Amino acid sequence: MYTQQFLNTRRLNTAYYRAGEGNSRKLLLIHGNVSSSAFYLPLMEELSQQFDAAAPDLRCFGDSSALPVDATRGFRDWTDDLAEFTAGLEWKHFIVAGWSMGGCVAMQYAIDHPEQVDGLLLINPGSPYGFGGTKGADGVMLDPPGLASGGGCANQKLVKALLTGEREFLRTTLNSVYFKPPFRMEQDWEERFIDEMLKTKVGEGMYPGNTTIVTQWPLVAAGDKGVCNTMAPNHGNLSALADIPVKPPVLWVRGDSDIMVSDTSVCDFGYLGQAGLAPGWPGAEVIPPQPMVSQTRGLLEKYAANGGRFQELILPGGHGCHLESPAAFIKGVEAFFA
Repeated sequence: MYTQQFLNTRRLNTAYYRAGEGNSRKLLLIHGNVSSSAFYLPLMEELSQQFDAAAPDLRCFGDSSALPVDATRGFRDWTDDLAEFTAGLEWKHFIVAGWSMGGCVAMQYAIDHPEQVDGLLLINPGSPYGFGGTKGADGVMLDPPGLASGGGCANQKLVKALLTGEREFLRTTLNSVYFKPPFRMEQDWEERFIDEMLKTKVGEGMYPGNTTIVTQWPLVAAGDKGVCNTMAPNHGNLSALADIPVKPPVLWVRGDSDIMVSDTSVCDFGYLGQAGLAPGWPGAEVIPPQPMVSQTRGLLEKYAANGGRFQELILPGGHGCHLESPAAFIKGVEAFFA
């Protein structure tokens, strides 16, 4: 069984769940944006059959410290926190798993500490070239840098719901964006997940982060503080993964119906403009839809060409495919990391 624990380091008081402590193989589970470690709990019992699994809450999320994020460092505030967290657990080598934004944090961890990483498990990760703000398979940055990305691109209704505790909007988001309809978690889990979404810390330097007003459509570019700005291409570029000296095997898991991280993402201004849902779109030559999946595949192919190894596992479901198709997910993870 999993239990919530707390580990205090020089950087952060981290809340986390852990199960399977008797197992020799270690698995670090990193959650995504507007969520928490609790989104892994439905899988913990199965994972603990094979792994010593620990799922921490990142700063600004769950029950960990509400500390600000310096977005100019990309994902490194979180990876520095996690380095001290894993040291506190006395883990020297482990598999790093990350879902959504957590997949970007996992890639950054492998860039920063490749000698510690026995494997990478990327579950519908954000593009390695940034969430918004790039075009083409090689992630060419839009001009000016950070255009159409960062805190100003967050759904303002979602921000309001987090501030006011509007559960029904969060429920709709969970069941239409995180998961592919008509899938729904059991009611107790659904309510628990909404509770955890509401723990997201909204404010200065936290979620979603500040923005820069520009004259180019859509009139916003990334700021320098807060969660969403870490994913801007001018702050959070992860292309260095292809060149790390020690290359752990990578399992890339994605849902066949993910609408959040997609080549046609409903969270991307380029796609929304092309679909007629964002007025004033300047056209595909200026801001095309960001090919997020193609960008990830392209980087992993470079990783393989440089001596690494990766496997792409496509599961039925949306952005939360690991929860929508849990048996296939567990089977795929156990087989790949056997």
